[in-house]
Amino acid sequence: MSGAAASAVPSKFSAFMNHPAGPKTVFFWAPLMKWCLVAAGLKDLNRPAEKLSVSQNFALACTGFIWVRYSLVITPINYSLAAVNFFVGSTGLTQLGRIANHRYRSSGVAEPVKS
Repeated sequence: MSGAAASAVPSKFSAFMNHPAGPKTVFFWAPLMKWCLVAAGLKDLNRPAEKLSVSQNFALACTGFIWVRYSLVITPINYSLAAVNFFVGSTGLTQLGRIANHRYRSSGVAEPVKS
């Protein structure tokens, strides 16, 4: 297209830039930066379980899953925020599982009974 017809039809890039959750708003940049929390949680998979913090991972799990719900009820609905918060909550929950497993195994409860 050229001329008046091209200027009347908004481009996909223009629609993306001017979207209510586009790059001109915090609704775009906050989820993008929050992926660093997911990366940190994944990096902690290499840490020994005894060095992980229960309170920190509990807070990550709770806030992650609470914000998933919130990001689906706000206007504009922010699916990128919902996705990143789901993964923040999942990494926190995974680390809590690792801590619980480590504490269970180190308490001696899981040792087999000798006859």
